[in-house]
Amino acid sequence: MEEDEGSSKVETAKAERSVWLMKCPVVVAKSWQAHPSSDPNPLAKVVLSLDPLRPPDDPSSLQFTMEMATTEPGNMPKSYSLNMSKDIVPMSVFSETGHGKVAVEGKVEHKFDMKPNSESIEEYGKLCRERTNKSMIRNRQIQVINNDRGAHMRPLPGIIGLVSSTSKDKKKTQPVKQSDMKRTRRDRGELEDIMFKLFERQPNWALKQLVQETDQPAQFLKEILNELCVYNKRGANQGTYELKPEYKKSVEDTGAE
Repeated sequence: MEEDEGSSKVETAKAERSVWLMKCPVVVAKSWQAHPSSDPNPLAKVVLSLDPLRPPDDPSSLQFTMEMATTEPGNMPKSYSLNMSKDIVPMSVFSETGHGKVAVEGKVEHKFDMKPNSESIEEYGKLCRERTNKSMIRNRQIQVINNDRGAHMRPLPGIIGLVSSTSKDKKKTQPVKQSDMKRTRRDRGELEDIMFKLFERQPNWALKQLVQETDQPAQFLKEILNELCVYNKRGANQGTYELKPEYKKSVEDTGAE
């Protein structure tokens, strides 16, 4: 009983420590997760640039960039810009050990959105196309049936002709509507690549159209759209989504190739 009470306590010694929250692309997150914990080399380097000609309280006077230290194969960009935002909801970071011990690691002070630099847009576009092509490949599976005599496929004697002929049974089975079927979520990176392809086809999409095109749950699509797109509340394209400017440039460059 004493062990249960001790494990329910939360360590708060680092509760006031300043922590940065960063949202990074899927390819970067997978690269860092695959990095062995025994490797002492750093994952990346953050560079802070200060403009002495601007006032200190001007947000544009500070510029953060990140240089990847790992050498990943393929077209993974090596340089990223970190867009800082201070207008965030108060948040704290927690950790939990394998024994169930919970601790507060700090308080989020800054939030960063990690995006490829303009010089790396072409490389990132190639990477997106590669992931899209891979996601479109359907791997067929062959299953061997042990009972090759087909006993489970033949109707048993006496079964034929015993089906009831009541009016209820004569009614045709109603087809299941697409909206009633449970949609399975794709991998987040694959879905982002598919979305970029769709916005190459046309610049504006309604949520209902994207649900039909991707066959994904509407709520999951909204999460992706909130990150990649802007929602038009008025104007000629009211009620539709379009890519944010930074992603538009990537798609336009990709389409030009």
